[in-house]
Amino acid sequence: MEREQAFALLTAEQPEPHMVQHALASEAVMQRLAEHFGEDALLWGITGLLHDIDFPHTRETPEQHGVQAEAMLAGKLAPELVYAIKAHNSEYTGAEPKTRLDYALRAAETVTGLIAAAALMRPTGMEGMEVKSIKKKMKDKAFAASVSRERIRECEQAGVPLDTFLALSIEAMQGQQA
Repeated sequence: MEREQAFALLTAEQPEPHMVQHALASEAVMQRLAEHFGEDALLWGITGLLHDIDFPHTRETPEQHGVQAEAMLAGKLAPELVYAIKAHNSEYTGAEPKTRLDYALRAAETVTGLIAAAALMRPTGMEGMEVKSIKKKMKDKAFAASVSRERIRECEQAGVPLDTFLALSIEAMQGQQA
């Protein structure tokens, strides 16, 4: 699948604008991680872009989030990409993360919320954002309280230390805004 096709699939589900922004940020972080690991940036990016494709339909039924995506994407994406999408919500789907891709998606799609929230608090937004400021925000449990710090730390199970992961994620999201 080409990127344009993936974006068309996503937007056909009529996600709210903030969900499109989240999908684009997740795509950017996943592409940057793929480059870091020497993986296929297009495929990893599409996985990030489409990870919440079913959210407009599963908002009220979290146990279906990922399961419906699996049905929607079967035959359109490689099975390992579809599995990563299902595993990003393993707490509800039971599809446990197993691979670098699975853990990377879980960490990447989660960190976007923390970084975006931090950018909103800064007069310069994403510009000049540093890893140390995001780490400080991670310690503040009241800040972006719904963002799972444990999930972000799963980056280490994907094979990238937290500081490196945060630096790559900030860089990706800064590039996305350029």
